[in-house]
Amino acid sequence: MQQSLDAAETKNRLNTWVAVSVALVSVFMGITKVKDDNIVQAMLQAKSNAVDTWNEYQSKKIKHHVAELGLSQTIALQAMAAGKGNVVLVAQQKRYQESIARYQTEEDALMKKSKAFEKEYDDLNFKDDQFDLSDAALSISLAMLAITALTGKRKLLFLSLLFAGFGGVMGLAGLLGLHLHPDALTRLLS
Repeated sequence: MQQSLDAAETKNRLNTWVAVSVALVSVFMGITKVKDDNIVQAMLQAKSNAVDTWNEYQSKKIKHHVAELGLSQTIALQAMAAGKGNVVLVAQQKRYQESIARYQTEEDALMKKSKAFEKEYDDLNFKDDQFDLSDAALSISLAMLAITALTGKRKLLFLSLLFAGFGGVMGLAGLLGLHLHPDALTRLLS
């Protein structure tokens, strides 16, 4: 009878550890999930901004080429024209040259802006990977904790705590902005 009581008490202690672990893992997962969702929204915005900026850059580039073509045509016409028509062509050439200079400046600014958005996206993706790894490890930990509660195996509890520890470290790295990123694992899962 004493052995049965001891076994029941041991199982109760194990189940208490499992319950506490499940609660802690679940709360941490909830916190990191909110942060991860916010990062994904920021990633979408950064990607959208980059695409919009590249489209604007391409538009400026087309206008730039049209202005260069117009300038070339006015130069050719000037060679053939004389007198009063020549003055109009010189004025047109000046407008084209000003447009070309303005487009070049705008293109350079748009290229830098778009590259900055792409860098922002990459930086956010780095953090998103951390939260994804955290979520995966913590989910595995919860599944193992459920099996631990059913089987009463202490080894499963310790193994699940290892997964929870890895998930916690990755989640904290994402929350605190630490440069911790298992590249090989991320590439394998990507």
